[in-house]
Amino acid sequence: MQKWLVVFLLFISLQVMGQEKTEIKTEDYQNYSVDMADQMRENGKIYVLVGIIGIVMGGILVYLIGTDKKLSRLEKEFNS
Repeated sequence: MQKWLVVFLLFISLQVMGQEKTEIKTEDYQNYSVDMADQMRENGKIYVLVGIIGIVMGGILVYLIGTDKKLSRLEKEFNS
């Protein structure tokens, strides 16, 4: 049953398009501005995005440090 569900979902996903295809023009190679980032900066949302990325990265760092401390403690217990 689970195998058929996976096959069915795979067939459905073949019909999904992420975005429309657009033709790349020569002007696109000369475009150095990022409209999305400029618009987010104007609206002040870029700071929210940077804050969320900082929080996520900080959480990953805290998790890694905690895991390292636990692993070091277990290594000491195992060696003694």
